[in-house]
Amino acid sequence: MKVLIVGGGGREHALAWKVAESLQVNEVFVAPGNAGTANEPKVSNINIGAEEIDALLDFALEEQIELTVVGPEAPLTEGIVNRFQEQGLRCFGPSKEAAQLEGSKDFTKQFLVRNQIPTASYQTFESIIEANRYIEEVGAPIVVKADGLAAGKGVIVAESVEQAKQAVSDMLEHNRFGTAGNRVVIEQCLEGEEASFICIVDGEDVLPLATSQDHKRALDGDLGPNTGGMGAYSPAPIIDAKMEYTIMTRIIQPTVAGLLREGIRYTGFLYAGLMISPEGVPQVLEFNCRMGDPETQPIMVRLKSDLVDLLSAALNGNLGCVSAKWDSRAALGVVIASGGYPGSYRKGAIISGLEGSGSDQVKVFHAGTAMNEADEFTVSGGRVLCVTALGEKIAASRHAAYDSIKTIYFEDMHFRTDIGARALHGTTTSTV
Repeated sequence: MKVLIVGGGGREHALAWKVAESLQVNEVFVAPGNAGTANEPKVSNINIGAEEIDALLDFALEEQIELTVVGPEAPLTEGIVNRFQEQGLRCFGPSKEAAQLEGSKDFTKQFLVRNQIPTASYQTFESIIEANRYIEEVGAPIVVKADGLAAGKGVIVAESVEQAKQAVSDMLEHNRFGTAGNRVVIEQCLEGEEASFICIVDGEDVLPLATSQDHKRALDGDLGPNTGGMGAYSPAPIIDAKMEYTIMTRIIQPTVAGLLREGIRYTGFLYAGLMISPEGVPQVLEFNCRMGDPETQPIMVRLKSDLVDLLSAALNGNLGCVSAKWDSRAALGVVIASGGYPGSYRKGAIISGLEGSGSDQVKVFHAGTAMNEADEFTVSGGRVLCVTALGEKIAASRHAAYDSIKTIYFEDMHFRTDIGARALHGTTTSTV
C-alpha cells in the first residue's frame, strides 16, 4: 500500500512514522514533509505544499495512492477530502462542510448552543464599536478569538478591558490575523484545567484515542502569548474513566449525532479542546478537525495498534468493530522552538546534537527543519523539534525528554522547562 501524508510539521512526522510501521504499507509520501520525515525508513518527501490541492490530487492519482491522511486544518477547510473522494480516492479527514467546526468559531458556538453542548457564553462581532461595548458590559478577564484559522495563535486571554479592546482592534482594524480576524468571537473566561480529547470518528461511531494535555503559552508558568503548542503529555491525569464517560456522553457523541441530524457526516479525527472546571464539569473551548500538534507526538508513541487499520475501519464505516491498544507507559513531548516564536524568528541556524538524542525510549520528531547543501539539519520554522519520551510515569518520561534535549543545540533555541509539571504537582488553574 502507498500512503500520502499531507503536511510538514511535527504532527505529520509522527503520523508518517507510525503509518510506516504498518506491515501493509510499502511507501509513505509526505507533502511537503521536513528533514525528519526525509530520514525515516520507507518515507520520502514530495515538493508539494499542503494547500496545493490540485497538485496533491494529481500526484495521488498518478502514484495510485491508496490512503491519504490530511494533517493540517487549512486543506481540510478548503475541501481536499471532497476533491479526493470525487476522484474515488480514499482520504481520511472531514469534508469541507464538517471542517467548519474548526474553520469558524462562530459556526461552532452556534452549533454547540443549538445542541445544548456545554460551552462558554459568547457573542460574535464584526463592528469594533459593538465589540467594545460588549467588553465594557461584561468586563475582564475575557477571551477574544479570531473567527477563522490563525494557526493556534488567534486566541487572546485579556486580563483587562483595555487589553481586550486592543485585541479587537488588532483583529478587526489592523488585520493581525488576516481574513481569519474579520469577525471576532468574544466569550466568557472559563477557569479550570485544559485537556485535549481526540477521537477517530466514522460518521456515527467514535473511537477515543489516548488522552493528552498540551501547553499553549510560550513561557514557563503558562505565561506569554498563545502558541501552536509548546509541549504535551499522555495520558492526562485529569481525565479518568468517569470523566471520559462524561466527555463522551455530554460532548463527543452529541456533537457527532448533532452534525448527522444537520446533514453533515463527520469522518476523521475530531479534537475537542476542553476546560474542566474545579467542580469536574467539562466545557468545549474549541473543536479542531484534525490531530493536535504537539499532542499527536506522545499519542503516536503510545499507540501499539496499526494506525492504518484504525483509519481504514473509519473510512469503511466499521469503527465500532475495532479497538486501540496503548502502551501503559506515559509519554511526554517538549517542543524546541526558535527564539521569538510565536512572533518573528530567524531561519537557517544549524542544528547539532540530533544524532545522540534518540533512543528506544526517546523519539525526536521534526517540525520546522530542513537540510542545507552540506547535509546539515537547519531551522526552517517557529516550532523546530518535539523531543518525545516514554517512561513508566510522567516523571520518568519528563526526565528522559529533558535529558535528551541537553545534547541538542541551535542558536537562539527556546523551550519551556515545565512541561508536565501540572501532572506531577496536581491541578494548576488556568483560564481560557
